[in-house]
Amino acid sequence: MRQLLPLLLLTTVPTLALAQVSPIIDRSDMPATTTTVDSLRLSVASLVLPNTVPPLSRRGANQTWNYSTLTPTSQRVESFVSVSSVTATSLTYSFIFGPFGGANRATVASPQALPLPVALPIPLTDSYQFYATSAAAAAQQNFRSVGFGASLNGTAIPVTYASAAQQDVIYRFPLSFASLPDSSNSYFSTPTAIATVGYLSQKRKRVNKPDAWGTLTTPFGQFQTVRVVTKLIDHDSVAIGGTPGQGFDVPLTREYKWLAKSQHVPLLTITTRTIGGTETVTGVEYRDSYRRIIRTANRDAATNAVLTASPNPSASGTSLTLTVPAGSGPLTVSATDVVGRQLFQRDFSSNSGTLRIEAEAFGTFRGVLLLTVQTARGTATRRLVRE
Repeated sequence: MRQLLPLLLLTTVPTLALAQVSPIIDRSDMPATTTTVDSLRLSVASLVLPNTVPPLSRRGANQTWNYSTLTPTSQRVESFVSVSSVTATSLTYSFIFGPFGGANRATVASPQALPLPVALPIPLTDSYQFYATSAAAAAQQNFRSVGFGASLNGTAIPVTYASAAQQDVIYRFPLSFASLPDSSNSYFSTPTAIATVGYLSQKRKRVNKPDAWGTLTTPFGQFQTVRVVTKLIDHDSVAIGGTPGQGFDVPLTREYKWLAKSQHVPLLTITTRTIGGTETVTGVEYRDSYRRIIRTANRDAATNAVLTASPNPSASGTSLTLTVPAGSGPLTVSATDVVGRQLFQRDFSSNSGTLRIEAEAFGTFRGVLLLTVQTARGTATRRLVRE
């Protein structure tokens, strides 16, 4: 036994040491053709983060993040399909993203919505995003977006980046806590062939910074992860029906993403936007198994029936009074402009049926905005005008 004990210690210590280092993410951990329909199920959770978790600003080695109390409000399945299954339906896609696509050649496709800054009245269907993972022998391995595609009145419309150097590089490998920050600048615009219907362009700077590693716990399980904070600086231009376009800077977006080996998608993504110097959570999504979601349509209808905002229109510099379901408990009031930029978000612990939104929440904003109230009894939105 005296001789065996040192040997056991020698074999155990390396194992313990390996558990206490940052995971190293490589090309094999990226999205690939999904083997089962339900293999990458994602849950969307409330924007209010659990009180038990550390602030998003905390960074460093050997962190502990306990998000086990996250509760799904909805679910979706992220699927990735072979490029050949998409190009087989369109000769155009085959030339652009298939084997002869050159810099635009994709290795995997995903049925995803196009990255539109606002909902556009254009009849687009069957939208895809195309991605490429660089070859194992490549000097600088990465995972990048190489373009998009959608059908317009039955015709496949491909959208590619201006050049290979201007594609959106999502990750560079190997990626770990020891990796230095990296960035990419990308640009795409829709083809002139559909300019009379609509136009969209996006100029983006993406900055990735691995800032922490440690143990992440969610309802899906416990994992060793590396956290990557992605900063997105976007300038979009939109035009509808041949009218002059409108260019605007999208509010600074950050994606806090927890990555683990062999998971293919982030185990947890918390998205924020910075408005007026304040960083506000705008999305919480995590990998999950199937959950039975209780639909809130009836509750939403009840909240919608009660919600009023007055005065409407209201003058800039004046406060706003809201009527909400009395006793509905904690609620969140948020306001966005018509292109999705958030003006403010306010949390209330309780209410007696009326709430007052002070004038400073709106700042100097004038125009049309959407006011959304989220309560335990449902969600409702009202269109407001500030003059």
